[in-house]
Amino acid sequence: MKRLKLSKEKFLLSLILILSAILNFANLSIEGYSNLYYAAGVKSMTMSLKNFFFVSFDPASFVTIDKPPLGFWLQAISAKIFGYSGWSILLPQALAGVISVYVIYKIVKRSFGSTAGLLSALFLATTPIFVAVSRNNTCDNLLVLTLLIACWFISIAAEKGKFKYLIICLVIVGIGFNIKMLQSYMVIPAIYLVYLLSSSISLKKRIIHLICGTLVLLVVSFSWAIVVDLIPAANRPYVGSSTNNSELELIIGHNGLERLGIGSSTTKSGGGNAKTQGGLTKGSNTSTPPSSSEANSSSSSASINANAQSGPPPSSTRPSGMPSGGEMPTGGKQGGGQGGGSNNGGQSVSSVTRLFVTTGLSDQIIWLFPIAILGILAASLKEKFKPAFNNKRKLDLLLWSMWLIPSFIYFSFTTGLFHPYYLTMLAAPIAALAGIGIVSMWDLYIEGGWKSWILPITLIVDGVAQLFVLSYFYSTSSITKILMISLSILCFVSSIILIILKIKKNNNLKLSKMLVATALIGLLITPTVWSGTVLFTAGSGSMPSAGLSILSKTSDSGWETQKLLIIQS
Repeated sequence: MKRLKLSKEKFLLSLILILSAILNFANLSIEGYSNLYYAAGVKSMTMSLKNFFFVSFDPASFVTIDKPPLGFWLQAISAKIFGYSGWSILLPQALAGVISVYVIYKIVKRSFGSTAGLLSALFLATTPIFVAVSRNNTCDNLLVLTLLIACWFISIAAEKGKFKYLIICLVIVGIGFNIKMLQSYMVIPAIYLVYLLSSSISLKKRIIHLICGTLVLLVVSFSWAIVVDLIPAANRPYVGSSTNNSELELIIGHNGLERLGIGSSTTKSGGGNAKTQGGLTKGSNTSTPPSSSEANSSSSSASINANAQSGPPPSSTRPSGMPSGGEMPTGGKQGGGQGGGSNNGGQSVSSVTRLFVTTGLSDQIIWLFPIAILGILAASLKEKFKPAFNNKRKLDLLLWSMWLIPSFIYFSFTTGLFHPYYLTMLAAPIAALAGIGIVSMWDLYIEGGWKSWILPITLIVDGVAQLFVLSYFYSTSSITKILMISLSILCFVSSIILIILKIKKNNNLKLSKMLVATALIGLLITPTVWSGTVLFTAGSGSMPSAGLSILSKTSDSGWETQKLLIIQS
């Protein structure tokens, strides 16, 4: 029997995974049933195979959840295995969070080495919004895990020119489509560009492979939706949030164009409202959704579900009987207010600064963003980033960059339906590029010359950005002052000493490495504290987030849990 050797790398990876498991699982029961709209749907899904297949919101199978099935299938299976409870329906997402940390380590290590992989895993494990969403029954982090695995396969496919790995990658993205619909396609530009620019096989073959792969992607993506739409309306529940009882219309409309700011969502919320155009009985073939009175008559579940959610009360425009999921909380003021303010992620004007200046957005994701952006620069200089893309480092750098940059632009400028927790889509590319960037900057620092200045300057820039975000919370908590002082001492002092060593041409690499590690500890303190707040206070079920703001937030999860039990009893 082979003896198990615990190397330094395996030991550090184990510590990172343990940290991720603690942040994702510890005291998970305080979250209750989290988003009660989804929790009620999962309870209904455990009652019959029909409800399970169609993702029915109510036990009578009158209307569906306005999301695809796969994420909720996993929750329902977990509930059947472990018994229906808040913990069992949150389990798949918490597991996905920990597994994602391991997968990003493997992907980054494959091209950039173990140090970059470990750093990327640590950065992802301590990203506040990633941790918050891992403890919620929204399915976004199941999607993140799916897309990370797809990136693993496209990395191999692009390097080796293997068609089968491209197909596997696109099948997995298609599976992701059945978790969060078009949100899964945010990584498509990265996948297609990486494979198209790879030089392992001829351009003609690459184009043919991508055409064939696209067909596979579309078949896998739309398979469930087409099956549902082909079933007569009389034999299935109404498609929640659609205007004509069609999954395809839901994909294009509420979960498609409305996310781009095209079309109206004034009578819908993020969780499944139908418009107030009455006159449809269950199973009829008209294009208008069921009215509230008909929903009320369908089941006791639907009659009170508008109240069965965590978050603000329903607006006067919402029919009282139709399902409603997560909504954007009101507020979004600077200075520590939680959440955004409107469906486009806050009251801030859409601009390149939105994710930096809007409380509820900036403090969830932006802590290591400057390192990621400057990391692209450093890695590009290190790898001499220009055609041909003939090695896995160039290809993976392109992959992560093309995941991050288009997604960042979308979240910065979109005027469509967008909730703050969607920012978990940025967590993986930021973590990967920050890990890759730090290692590349270190190599450039050792080489000397003007490129060696990138490392200390980046550490200082990221520290300033963190102080800027912390300043929003300066008057709300004494913890903020402690974090600002710790950050300043650990990050800025270490970076200044690095600069002095460089000016004096002191080549003490051991000391320099210790200073870089100290600076990184300073930069990780705040996001780790932010992530750790979820261990002590339940977040909003409809709008998961982490940070000091939730510590002072009163929770009504006990009453909401009672409502859920009333609904599904």
